[in-house]
Amino acid sequence: MTDLVLVRHGETVWHHGNRYAGRTDVPLTDHGRQQAEVLGRWAATAGLDALWVSSLSRARDTAAPAARATGLEPHVDDRIVELDFGHGEGLTAQEMSARFPEARAAFTADPVANHLPGGEDPVLAVERMTDCVNDIVKAHPDGHVLVVGHSSAHRLLLCHLLGLPLSAYRRAFPVFRNCAITTVRWDGTGPAALIEYNVPVGG
Repeated sequence: MTDLVLVRHGETVWHHGNRYAGRTDVPLTDHGRQQAEVLGRWAATAGLDALWVSSLSRARDTAAPAARATGLEPHVDDRIVELDFGHGEGLTAQEMSARFPEARAAFTADPVANHLPGGEDPVLAVERMTDCVNDIVKAHPDGHVLVVGHSSAHRLLLCHLLGLPLSAYRRAFPVFRNCAITTVRWDGTGPAALIEYNVPVGG
């Protein structure tokens, strides 16, 4: 069994407005960089075997202190980037409701069957994410692997690995906190086991 430690990047400049940041490469705030440093201190004693990171800069910058603390070389992978939110990129929920109310309402009712206009199909996102974690499990059987990525992508992956409906990802996991620890144990077959969810590492 491989322990996959799923961590969302630190706070970004769009955090306070709760703007949807998918493929838009928004930077960390000063607080986000502080959160990354705290994560690095946790990583120093966590017994990690590998570090896999989304290619977006907010994830790479979050993972950098953990890489320095552990001496692990980050494995940057495009398959664990955030979903593309299409016309919703950079907008708040309220702004989406004003610009495309019917599509936003449909998304709220079922965010998988009715993903945001112009955005990525969550089913396809899960396929690429699962392909990546399969590779992680094969490369690190019985390992302890830190995966630094994004909120929606991680929540969808959790639903898939735990055997939950993908459409429930916003209800089942309403919050994925910046730089908190969520661990699933998986051998690449069957449902995974959720070991911990949204556990703060301090700071």
